[in-house]
Amino acid sequence: MSTLQPALTATSTPSSPAPAVSATPAVSAKTWIAVIGATLGAFMAVLNIQIVNASLADIQGAIGAGIDDGGWISTSYLIAEIVVIPLSGWLAQVFSIRIYLLTNAVLFLVLSAACALAQDLPQMIVLRAVQGFTGGVLIPMAFTLIITLLPRGKQPVGLALFALSATFAPAIGPTIGGYLTENLGWQYIFYVNLVPGAIMVGMLWYALEAKPMKLALLRDGDWAGIITMAIGLSALQTVLEEGNKDDWFGSPFIVKLSVIAAVALTAFLIIELTVEKPLMNLRLLVRRNFGFGMLANFLLGVALYGSVFILPQYLARIQGYNAEQIGMVLAWTGLPQLLLIPLVPRLMQRFDARIIIGVGFVLFAGSNFMNIYMTSDYAADQLLWPNVVRAIGQALVMAPLSAVATAGIEPENAGSASGLFNMMRNLGGAVGIALLQTVLTKREQYHSNVLMQSVSMFEQATRTRLEQLTQYFVNHGVVDRTDAAHRAYVAIGHVVQKQAFILAFSDTFYLLGAALIVALIASLFLKKPGHVAAGGAH
Repeated sequence: MSTLQPALTATSTPSSPAPAVSATPAVSAKTWIAVIGATLGAFMAVLNIQIVNASLADIQGAIGAGIDDGGWISTSYLIAEIVVIPLSGWLAQVFSIRIYLLTNAVLFLVLSAACALAQDLPQMIVLRAVQGFTGGVLIPMAFTLIITLLPRGKQPVGLALFALSATFAPAIGPTIGGYLTENLGWQYIFYVNLVPGAIMVGMLWYALEAKPMKLALLRDGDWAGIITMAIGLSALQTVLEEGNKDDWFGSPFIVKLSVIAAVALTAFLIIELTVEKPLMNLRLLVRRNFGFGMLANFLLGVALYGSVFILPQYLARIQGYNAEQIGMVLAWTGLPQLLLIPLVPRLMQRFDARIIIGVGFVLFAGSNFMNIYMTSDYAADQLLWPNVVRAIGQALVMAPLSAVATAGIEPENAGSASGLFNMMRNLGGAVGIALLQTVLTKREQYHSNVLMQSVSMFEQATRTRLEQLTQYFVNHGVVDRTDAAHRAYVAIGHVVQKQAFILAFSDTFYLLGAALIVALIASLFLKKPGHVAAGGAH
């Protein structure tokens, strides 16, 4: 952590950029090993969510879970994850970063193997929930290490590594999950964590500095804040995950949880702003760059996780693709990032980071707008270029946005900044998916109603098409002409519904593009990074 203050001093004089670069302290190999090990853990934690989601149907079938109940396999993990992310900064102070991170890394691997051995739904839900608590730790701790161990001049490299977990992992997750499920079996989506996980644990064990625990902090902990936050976030995440399936506020369960979430989170905000030693320093949000960076990051989460949700839905429902075929289509959202993200730190040396962020958001938004005029022929080939453009946009956004938003954050606030920043991106993903599910349902109903108005027996085209389909069924073995006519009606209904869904999917991409335009506007309010370090300590 001692390397951070010289870096902030070096970058606090924007009029002399050259000395700032030369004054950047050297980073030891051990520090880089710690950062790389931690970011590998974050990558695995995010990847695990997307791999499991891609294979959820197979898991549900194997353990005898219904579609509705099986959704809790993902929901239980996400609830635990979003609760522990903001807690991690404080718990790392209590138990020391080394003990806290290593313990959770080992438990994440043990629980991953245990999930592969689960025999029924209750077992799987419990194991996934506990795994969510451990996996959720890996994400903010990687971010914290980057902004505390690395000097300002080297942070873009660390943040580029972190971007692999934040943007590349969600994009490539369905590809890996689809391949493993189709070729080896669903258990291997959990076993795949073990080898890279062992490497991660070894790197962290070697590189993290041992420090004494501060168990006395438990006595002075902001327990009221912790309890209200845990209750509020758990209820909110459940509402977002289950709301569309349960018809939102038509369900007493969802109404009660919404009230609990609203009351608990309001109490949490009041507590954090009034207590002497808050769990999280929410006053960081009034800092211009961190506040607008959080808004942009939230909307990035909406689009990032929303696009990873909606594309597989479209390919499965409209084109009939299996998990492996879907993974191959989405690979073009992931693989280009693997090539581009390592180049982003060099771009940040040559160009204003805000310009890179803006270009990234424009490309990401544009990739969604490229999909708003889909037809029934819109499949893998037509999605190639939108996916490549999406990959370029995502690769350009994450590291510069993280760097600008956290510039000037002091070491004592690093845990709060990391917890807030990563929680908001995950919360954005949950809000985005819930919103897209609802929009997809409502817009399909709307388009069906509009299209059915054109399918009328008073229209010659409709009567002609019905006669053609009736004759088709008669020619293919349907003896009763009345039965054949009924099948013709059903076939036209299916065609209308399919077309309505295609139009609804197009609408969801329009919504994602609009969210990214708002994120772009938020990023325009960011101050130039060179000026932030000087003002960030005030």
